[in-house]
Amino acid sequence: MGQRTDTEAQLTNCLKELHLPGIRQSYEEISRSAEQDSLGYKEYLMALLDRERELRRNNRITKLLRESRLPMEKTISNFDLKRLQPKIVHQVKALVAGDFLDRSENILAFGNPGSGKTHLLCAIGRELIQQGRRILFTTCSLLIQELLIAKKGLQLGKYFKKLAGFEGLIVDDVGYVQREREEMEVFFTLLAERYERGSILLTSNLPFSKWETIFKDPMVTAAAIDRLVHHSIILELNMESYRMSEAKKSKAIKVEVNQ
Repeated sequence: MGQRTDTEAQLTNCLKELHLPGIRQSYEEISRSAEQDSLGYKEYLMALLDRERELRRNNRITKLLRESRLPMEKTISNFDLKRLQPKIVHQVKALVAGDFLDRSENILAFGNPGSGKTHLLCAIGRELIQQGRRILFTTCSLLIQELLIAKKGLQLGKYFKKLAGFEGLIVDDVGYVQREREEMEVFFTLLAERYERGSILLTSNLPFSKWETIFKDPMVTAAAIDRLVHHSIILELNMESYRMSEAKKSKAIKVEVNQ
Protein backbone atom coordinates (compact mmCIF):
# COMPACT_ATOMS: atom_id res chain seq x y z
CA MET A 1 0.00 0.00 0.00
CA GLY A 2 2.84 2.35 0.91
CA GLN A 3 4.62 1.58 -2.37
CA ARG A 4 1.48 2.44 -4.32
CA THR A 5 1.16 5.75 -2.47
CA ASP A 6 4.81 6.58 -3.20
CA THR A 7 4.29 5.81 -6.87
CA GLU A 8 1.22 8.03 -7.02
CA ALA A 9 3.08 10.86 -5.32
CA GLN A 10 5.97 10.53 -7.76
CA LEU A 11 3.56 10.43 -10.68
CA THR A 12 1.73 13.53 -9.46
CA ASN A 13 5.00 15.43 -8.97
CA CYS A 14 6.20 14.37 -12.42
CA LEU A 15 2.97 15.56 -14.07
CA LYS A 16 3.24 18.88 -12.24
CA GLU A 17 6.83 19.32 -13.41
CA LEU A 18 5.83 18.52 -17.00
CA HIS A 19 2.83 20.90 -16.76
CA LEU A 20 0.21 18.26 -17.60
CA PRO A 21 -2.75 19.27 -15.40
CA GLY A 22 -5.34 17.45 -17.51
CA ILE A 23 -3.61 14.13 -17.06
CA ARG A 24 -2.87 14.86 -13.40
CA GLN A 25 -6.55 15.51 -12.67
CA SER A 26 -7.91 12.50 -14.55
CA TYR A 27 -5.35 9.70 -14.70
CA GLU A 28 -6.85 7.80 -11.76
CA GLU A 29 -10.36 7.94 -13.23
CA ILE A 30 -9.12 6.93 -16.68
CA SER A 31 -6.98 4.15 -15.15
CA ARG A 32 -10.07 2.63 -13.54
CA SER A 33 -11.99 2.85 -16.82
CA ALA A 34 -9.07 1.33 -18.70
CA GLU A 35 -9.01 -1.64 -16.33
CA GLN A 36 -12.78 -2.15 -16.59
CA ASP A 37 -12.76 -1.89 -20.38
CA SER A 38 -9.49 -3.82 -20.82
CA LEU A 39 -7.91 -1.01 -22.82
CA GLY A 40 -4.48 -1.58 -24.32
CA TYR A 41 -1.53 0.68 -23.48
CA LYS A 42 -1.95 2.80 -26.63
CA GLU A 43 -5.69 3.30 -26.05
CA TYR A 44 -5.02 4.26 -22.43
CA LEU A 45 -2.34 6.73 -23.47
CA MET A 46 -4.63 8.21 -26.11
CA ALA A 47 -7.40 8.67 -23.51
CA LEU A 48 -4.98 10.55 -21.24
CA LEU A 49 -3.72 12.77 -24.05
CA ASP A 50 -7.28 13.53 -25.20
CA ARG A 51 -8.14 14.74 -21.69
CA GLU A 52 -5.04 16.96 -21.60
CA ARG A 53 -5.77 18.34 -25.05
CA GLU A 54 -9.40 19.07 -24.10
CA LEU A 55 -8.38 20.96 -20.95
CA ARG A 56 -5.79 23.03 -22.81
CA ARG A 57 -8.25 23.87 -25.57
CA ASN A 58 -10.91 24.94 -23.07
CA ASN A 59 -8.39 27.09 -21.18
CA ARG A 60 -7.29 28.73 -24.43
CA ILE A 61 -10.88 29.49 -25.47
CA THR A 62 -11.56 31.00 -22.05
CA LYS A 63 -8.48 33.21 -22.41
CA LEU A 64 -9.41 34.27 -25.96
CA LEU A 65 -12.96 35.17 -24.90
CA ARG A 66 -11.66 37.21 -21.97
CA GLU A 67 -9.21 39.23 -24.06
CA SER A 68 -11.68 39.71 -26.93
CA ARG A 69 -13.88 42.16 -24.93
CA LEU A 70 -16.88 40.68 -26.74
CA PRO A 71 -20.29 41.19 -25.13
CA MET A 72 -20.92 37.66 -23.86
CA GLU A 73 -24.69 37.86 -24.34
CA LYS A 74 -24.47 38.34 -28.13
CA THR A 75 -24.32 34.82 -29.60
CA ILE A 76 -25.54 33.00 -32.69
CA SER A 77 -27.96 30.96 -30.59
CA ASN A 78 -29.88 34.04 -29.42
CA PHE A 79 -29.77 35.89 -32.75
CA ASP A 80 -32.96 35.50 -34.81
CA LEU A 81 -31.56 34.42 -38.18
CA LYS A 82 -35.11 34.24 -39.56
CA ARG A 83 -35.11 38.03 -39.70
CA LEU A 84 -32.32 37.95 -42.29
CA GLN A 85 -32.63 37.46 -46.03
CA PRO A 86 -31.68 33.93 -47.18
CA LYS A 87 -28.60 35.32 -48.98
CA ILE A 88 -27.25 36.85 -45.77
CA VAL A 89 -27.99 33.68 -43.76
CA HIS A 90 -25.92 31.77 -46.31
CA GLN A 91 -23.11 34.36 -45.99
CA VAL A 92 -23.15 34.14 -42.19
CA LYS A 93 -22.88 30.34 -42.26
CA ALA A 94 -19.87 30.66 -44.56
CA LEU A 95 -18.25 33.37 -42.43
CA VAL A 96 -18.28 31.35 -39.19
CA ALA A 97 -15.95 28.87 -40.90
CA GLY A 98 -13.31 31.61 -40.63
CA ASP A 99 -11.71 31.28 -44.07
CA PHE A 100 -12.06 35.04 -44.65
CA LEU A 101 -9.53 35.62 -41.86
CA ASP A 102 -6.93 33.60 -43.74
CA ARG A 103 -7.47 35.90 -46.73
CA SER A 104 -7.47 39.08 -44.58
CA GLU A 105 -10.91 39.95 -45.94
CA ASN A 106 -13.14 42.49 -44.22
CA ILE A 107 -16.78 42.19 -43.18
CA LEU A 108 -18.79 45.40 -43.55
CA ALA A 109 -22.23 45.38 -41.94
CA PHE A 110 -24.57 48.26 -42.81
CA GLY A 111 -28.09 48.92 -41.64
CA ASN A 112 -30.42 51.06 -39.59
CA PRO A 113 -29.95 51.41 -35.82
CA GLY A 114 -31.32 48.32 -34.11
CA SER A 115 -31.09 46.09 -37.17
CA GLY A 116 -28.74 43.65 -35.40
CA LYS A 117 -25.39 44.61 -36.94
CA THR A 118 -23.44 44.57 -33.70
CA HIS A 119 -25.09 41.39 -32.43
CA LEU A 120 -24.41 39.57 -35.69
CA LEU A 121 -20.71 40.47 -35.92
CA CYS A 122 -20.17 39.72 -32.22
CA ALA A 123 -21.86 36.34 -32.69
CA ILE A 124 -19.60 35.59 -35.66
CA GLY A 125 -16.59 36.67 -33.60
CA ARG A 126 -17.58 34.36 -30.76
CA GLU A 127 -17.90 31.40 -33.16
CA LEU A 128 -14.43 32.16 -34.54
CA ILE A 129 -12.95 32.21 -31.04
CA GLN A 130 -14.39 28.72 -30.46
CA GLN A 131 -12.08 27.67 -33.30
CA GLY A 132 -9.07 29.21 -31.58
CA ARG A 133 -9.01 32.48 -33.54
CA ARG A 134 -7.95 35.74 -31.89
CA ILE A 135 -10.67 38.40 -32.16
CA LEU A 136 -10.91 41.85 -30.55
CA PHE A 137 -14.10 43.88 -30.14
CA THR A 138 -14.09 47.64 -29.68
CA THR A 139 -16.36 50.57 -30.36
CA CYS A 140 -15.12 53.12 -32.86
CA SER A 141 -15.12 55.76 -30.09
CA LEU A 142 -12.91 53.73 -27.76
CA LEU A 143 -10.58 52.67 -30.57
CA ILE A 144 -10.01 56.25 -31.70
CA GLN A 145 -9.29 57.42 -28.15
CA GLU A 146 -6.74 54.62 -27.71
CA LEU A 147 -5.15 55.50 -31.05
CA LEU A 148 -4.86 59.18 -30.07
CA ILE A 149 -3.33 58.30 -26.70
CA ALA A 150 -0.80 56.02 -28.43
CA LYS A 151 0.03 58.73 -30.99
CA LYS A 152 0.59 61.41 -28.34
CA GLY A 153 2.83 59.00 -26.43
CA LEU A 154 4.77 58.16 -29.61
CA GLN A 155 3.56 54.56 -29.20
CA LEU A 156 1.40 54.25 -32.32
CA GLY A 157 3.66 51.65 -33.92
CA LYS A 158 3.59 49.58 -30.74
CA TYR A 159 -0.20 49.81 -30.60
CA PHE A 160 -0.52 48.70 -34.23
CA LYS A 161 1.74 45.73 -33.44
CA LYS A 162 -0.58 44.79 -30.55
CA LEU A 163 -3.63 44.93 -32.83
CA ALA A 164 -1.80 42.91 -35.47
CA GLY A 165 -1.88 39.99 -33.05
CA PHE A 166 -5.65 39.75 -33.58
CA GLU A 167 -6.81 38.07 -36.77
CA GLY A 168 -10.11 39.94 -36.66
CA LEU A 169 -10.77 43.45 -35.31
CA ILE A 170 -14.47 44.24 -34.77
CA VAL A 171 -15.06 48.02 -34.91
CA ASP A 172 -18.59 48.95 -33.86
CA ASP A 173 -20.57 52.08 -34.78
CA VAL A 174 -18.33 53.78 -37.35
CA GLY A 175 -19.85 57.14 -38.16
CA TYR A 176 -22.35 57.10 -35.30
CA VAL A 177 -20.81 60.27 -33.82
CA GLN A 178 -19.27 63.11 -35.83
CA ARG A 179 -15.54 63.45 -35.10
CA GLU A 180 -12.66 65.85 -35.45
CA ARG A 181 -10.23 65.58 -38.36
CA GLU A 182 -7.34 64.42 -36.13
CA GLU A 183 -9.47 61.56 -34.82
CA MET A 184 -10.36 60.31 -38.28
CA GLU A 185 -6.77 60.68 -39.47
CA VAL A 186 -5.55 58.14 -36.90
CA PHE A 187 -8.47 55.86 -37.80
CA PHE A 188 -7.51 56.05 -41.47
CA THR A 189 -3.92 55.25 -40.52
CA LEU A 190 -5.19 52.08 -38.84
CA LEU A 191 -7.16 51.08 -41.94
CA ALA A 192 -4.05 51.56 -44.05
CA GLU A 193 -1.93 49.60 -41.56
CA ARG A 194 -4.27 46.57 -41.54
CA TYR A 195 -4.91 46.62 -45.31
CA GLU A 196 -4.27 43.07 -46.63
CA ARG A 197 -2.67 42.18 -43.26
CA GLY A 198 -5.65 41.56 -40.99
CA SER A 199 -9.43 41.51 -41.17
CA ILE A 200 -11.65 44.35 -39.98
CA LEU A 201 -15.27 43.59 -39.10
CA LEU A 202 -17.10 46.90 -39.13
CA THR A 203 -20.62 48.14 -38.43
CA SER A 204 -22.03 51.45 -39.60
CA ASN A 205 -25.45 53.06 -39.88
CA LEU A 206 -24.12 55.27 -42.69
CA PRO A 207 -23.83 54.07 -46.31
CA PHE A 208 -20.57 54.77 -48.13
CA SER A 209 -22.25 57.68 -49.95
CA LYS A 210 -22.30 59.57 -46.62
CA TRP A 211 -18.81 58.67 -45.39
CA GLU A 212 -17.41 62.05 -46.39
CA THR A 213 -19.11 63.36 -43.25
CA ILE A 214 -16.89 60.94 -41.28
CA PHE A 215 -13.49 61.61 -42.84
CA LYS A 216 -14.13 65.30 -43.75
CA ASP A 217 -12.07 65.02 -46.93
CA PRO A 218 -13.22 63.44 -50.24
CA MET A 219 -9.75 62.06 -51.07
CA VAL A 220 -9.30 60.45 -47.65
CA THR A 221 -12.86 59.13 -47.79
CA ALA A 222 -12.25 57.49 -51.17
CA ALA A 223 -8.95 55.99 -49.98
CA ALA A 224 -10.55 54.61 -46.79
CA ILE A 225 -13.46 53.04 -48.69
CA ASP A 226 -11.09 51.60 -51.28
CA ARG A 227 -9.01 49.82 -48.64
CA LEU A 228 -12.06 48.43 -46.87
CA VAL A 229 -13.94 47.28 -49.97
CA HIS A 230 -11.05 45.81 -51.97
CA HIS A 231 -11.21 42.50 -50.07
CA SER A 232 -14.57 42.45 -48.33
CA ILE A 233 -17.93 40.81 -47.71
CA ILE A 234 -20.76 43.34 -47.38
CA LEU A 235 -23.81 42.54 -45.25
CA GLU A 236 -26.77 44.83 -45.94
CA LEU A 237 -29.14 44.56 -42.97
CA ASN A 238 -31.95 46.67 -44.38
CA MET A 239 -34.66 45.66 -41.96
CA GLU A 240 -36.79 47.08 -39.20
CA SER A 241 -35.16 47.68 -35.84
CA TYR A 242 -35.32 44.55 -33.68
CA ARG A 243 -36.26 46.66 -30.67
CA MET A 244 -39.01 48.41 -32.66
CA SER A 245 -40.31 45.06 -33.90
CA GLU A 246 -40.43 43.65 -30.35
CA ALA A 247 -42.18 46.78 -29.11
CA LYS A 248 -44.86 46.40 -31.80
CA LYS A 249 -45.38 42.73 -30.86
CA SER A 250 -45.69 43.64 -27.20
CA LYS A 251 -48.20 46.37 -28.03
CA ALA A 252 -50.24 44.01 -30.21
CA ILE A 253 -50.35 41.42 -27.41
CA LYS A 254 -51.56 44.02 -24.92
CA VAL A 255 -54.33 45.11 -27.32
CA GLU A 256 -55.50 41.48 -27.75
CA VAL A 257 -55.50 40.94 -23.99
CA ASN A 258 -57.49 44.13 -23.35
CA GLN A 259 -60.05 43.10 -25.97
